[in-house]
Amino acid sequence: MDIDAFAARLRAEIGADRVLTDRQQLRTYECDGLAHYKVIPAVVVLARSEEHVVATVRACAREEIPFVARGSGTGLSGGALPHADGVLIVTSQLREVVELRPEDERAVVQPGVINLNVTKAATPYGYYYAPDPSSQQICSIGGNVAENSGGAHCLKYGFTTNHVTGLRVVTPDGEVVQLGGLAPDTPGYDLLGAFVGSEGTLGIATEVTVRLTRLPETVRTLLAAFASTDQAGAATSAIIAAGVVPAAIEMMDALSIEAAEAAVHCDYPAGAGAVLIVELDGPAAEVAAQFDEVTRICDDAGAFATRVAADDAERQLIWRGRKSAFAAVGRISPDYIVQDGVIPRTALPEVLRRIGEVADQHGVRVANVFHAGDGNLHPLVLFDDAVPGEAERAEKVSGAILDLCIEHGGSITGEHGVGVDKARYMPRMFSDTDLETMHLVRCAFDPDNLANPGKVFPTPRLCGERPGRRQGAFEHEGAEVF
Repeated sequence: MDIDAFAARLRAEIGADRVLTDRQQLRTYECDGLAHYKVIPAVVVLARSEEHVVATVRACAREEIPFVARGSGTGLSGGALPHADGVLIVTSQLREVVELRPEDERAVVQPGVINLNVTKAATPYGYYYAPDPSSQQICSIGGNVAENSGGAHCLKYGFTTNHVTGLRVVTPDGEVVQLGGLAPDTPGYDLLGAFVGSEGTLGIATEVTVRLTRLPETVRTLLAAFASTDQAGAATSAIIAAGVVPAAIEMMDALSIEAAEAAVHCDYPAGAGAVLIVELDGPAAEVAAQFDEVTRICDDAGAFATRVAADDAERQLIWRGRKSAFAAVGRISPDYIVQDGVIPRTALPEVLRRIGEVADQHGVRVANVFHAGDGNLHPLVLFDDAVPGEAERAEKVSGAILDLCIEHGGSITGEHGVGVDKARYMPRMFSDTDLETMHLVRCAFDPDNLANPGKVFPTPRLCGERPGRRQGAFEHEGAEVF
């Protein structure tokens, strides 16, 4: 079908100001937070209601036009990369907190609600929303659901999937279904669990029921500086081995500390090869005892400086450096790739050394900042795209880091998702049989492969017996790689 005619029908149905086709306007949406891949969509729909989403998806289903959902666009795996011949459905204006139920420890929100705003709404009632990605001031709940986002405090509190109890979903044929609800669990197959983390390939969430967590009695935060990442990694393993489960254990290496200091002046100890941020929360007596244990372990592991937050202002300053790390790297490098591999905690020293060796071999710098407590690495591979060959070298280092994670019994992603960036690495973790079995789930929801095509699975992959229908690898969809 002619895309202009399709857009005209959409305008007539949901409003002319809701449908964009001007190329300059479309360029605003050509990538998500991973700007390494860019595709200009054919049409952008700015949805303001569930009805707008339903109408758009149904129109796409009728005409067999692919569609991609996008929230705040902060994803780091190319999960919201548009389709050149498709429709990008933007849900960022669906930002209503529909219902706050502290008595049930639940909140019902639309997908465009900003992560941190759920906590702001719940705090007066003594609750907060636990999953806290570093981008929580700007990322949206719908995107968190799509990617199963984590955050600094996922060590103790878990990922998005542990905090979502219900979803209203628009399926790829335009039907609205309810998965789960206010109750802690529902009988039957765990379709809710299948949808969270499905990266927009099974449909679009238009309402999310989340679990609220009671604010802890006390919170204590420690910053410990070490000469090396080996020492900081050893301290991390020793803390967990001692039976202490902090709310968060975060690590930054010297290069990421340099970037954070340049950007936000967080005043971390000078000369540190690595810093650990350890946060404990819970009953005051328990936190006090555990805090003494953590301090002793850090000292025994070689910490040459420690700093304890005396109040909430100092706690925020300690966290400011860590939360700003991704953006701060822009101060020391014009371009970078954010990776997201996972390894066992005990493998931290070995893998970090190997990352350094690989980076040196290719003449590329890597800044390491990560959730040390659960082994979720976020290496930032630095390069200058204006220098011929640097982007290619950065890509090689990025892939080698994922190979290291798999080699040490880990995974190619912890919380950023697979998207287009890591789809080609899926066969390194899974056999063909594994991938085909996973793809059966997608085909059950979306037999025509219209929902976010070209993501998660290596392509081409077919559903059923319809030759000519394919998921559509991004390299065939007009993607430009920078």
